[in-house]
Amino acid sequence: MGPDDVLAAVDLGTNSVHLVVAKVEESRFEVIEREREMVRLGSSGGDMKRLTPEAMDRGIAALGRFRQVAEIYGARVRAVATSAVREAENQAEFLERAREEAGIDVEVISGFEEARLIHLGVLQAVPVFDRRLLVCDIGGGSTELVVGHTGDVLFSRSLKLGAIRLSQRFFPDGRSSSSSVDECRSYVREALAPFKRTIKGLEVEVAVGSSGTIGAVFAMVAAQRDESTPRTFNNFRIARDEIRSVVRKLAKAKTVEDRSAVPGLEARRADIILGGALILDEVVRELGVDELVFSDYALREGVLLDTWQRAHGASLHHLSDLRRRSVVHLVDLMDEDPDHSSQMAQLALQLFDGTCIDHQLGDDSREVLEAGALLSNIGLFVSHSGHHKHSYYVIRNSEQMTGFTDREIELIAQVARYHRKSAPKESHPEFAALSDDDKRRVRIMAGMLRIAVGLDRDHGGRVEKVRCSTDGERLIITVVPRPEADVSLELHAAAQRVDLLERALGMEISIVAPDGGA
Repeated sequence: MGPDDVLAAVDLGTNSVHLVVAKVEESRFEVIEREREMVRLGSSGGDMKRLTPEAMDRGIAALGRFRQVAEIYGARVRAVATSAVREAENQAEFLERAREEAGIDVEVISGFEEARLIHLGVLQAVPVFDRRLLVCDIGGGSTELVVGHTGDVLFSRSLKLGAIRLSQRFFPDGRSSSSSVDECRSYVREALAPFKRTIKGLEVEVAVGSSGTIGAVFAMVAAQRDESTPRTFNNFRIARDEIRSVVRKLAKAKTVEDRSAVPGLEARRADIILGGALILDEVVRELGVDELVFSDYALREGVLLDTWQRAHGASLHHLSDLRRRSVVHLVDLMDEDPDHSSQMAQLALQLFDGTCIDHQLGDDSREVLEAGALLSNIGLFVSHSGHHKHSYYVIRNSEQMTGFTDREIELIAQVARYHRKSAPKESHPEFAALSDDDKRRVRIMAGMLRIAVGLDRDHGGRVEKVRCSTDGERLIITVVPRPEADVSLELHAAAQRVDLLERALGMEISIVAPDGGA
């Protein structure tokens, strides 16, 4: 990788300053460092018309530290500033100090450009490239709304609605009342009205939320569900009613201290969360959003990709198959025999398709099986001994699994983990934590993958395909060899690996050659 391909993006928001350092290649990136500092650039009164000296000091200090982090990796830095700096009358003073004291040239971007870059970042994290999407990003000073499709921004608007801005306006002492909440809602609805009219005929298919404020709402929704909190909220989905329920709790909590006690909420965000949550509640209600998907990526990731594209002239077409590309990229990084993994995946998918009437699993499980098969051997990169366990760990903790939900990543990791050795057991904590339905999925998919492993026992790709049929209560898997290939070893190895799938499907399984022989 050349030095120009190690990039750092800095996002100077109204509430926080973020840094992401990444290796960028072929329009995708591998994050190697993240930093975040809550500096509250927009903490002044007067509708954030000026940056206070204290806020400037905090921002400049954070920029200086971020520049030092970027220098560790030899990364070229691109810094962008949004609402707080964009609207400040003393913007020039801050930019000069950033250049002179922190050594960083800060680019102040328009609301439209901010929305475009957020949209670009979201497309890197959520597999919605081919669908018409609405993106909502609620910052401290502004809210960006975008409607996009296949990488193009169809319409966008930056509204002066932010968590800090509205908190200062309607809840200046941190206290709320029924009247102040109602006034805030009315203010938001009025600001949303022109955008609502504009997108009325655009037929949005999916809605995506990004930013810390929306992430905080997702965390509170997750906390009130009777399930474990995911390690990542990327691609996590919540319903409009769940958002409304959380907002009611926040509105009933009359003080900052009361809001700090709401399960799932970070205490340091309690003083501004009500204003931000009310914005989100009105957005989903006014724009008819029934379900919201979360994106871990937003402005700074969009800045990374935009910077790389400017230098290399790349397109966004790779995002149409975002999830599979992220899997293939991880295979390329860590699998020493990708042809073997690909052969296993193809055979496992043929088993899946051939037994669909019996297992009744959908396309979502098929995608999990393919990913688990392709990634099952990446643990060999760590060690041959126990490599199935290493594969689980790498998949579960990798930042490369872009576009998958936390649950999907867990299922993929478990399918890979159980492709050999011990079958899934309740004594295994990760497996025991799954729902009963997901336990069944893992048993079936891992069982198929075990047979596929046997069908490529010598890594030679001797099996061309498999056909599945039933004989009363027996599943017959017919193994079709490639021309002149001897598959006797594969037939034996596959037959030794049928136990898990037999138990999962409740059927006896026979592995046979085309002539009916074992």
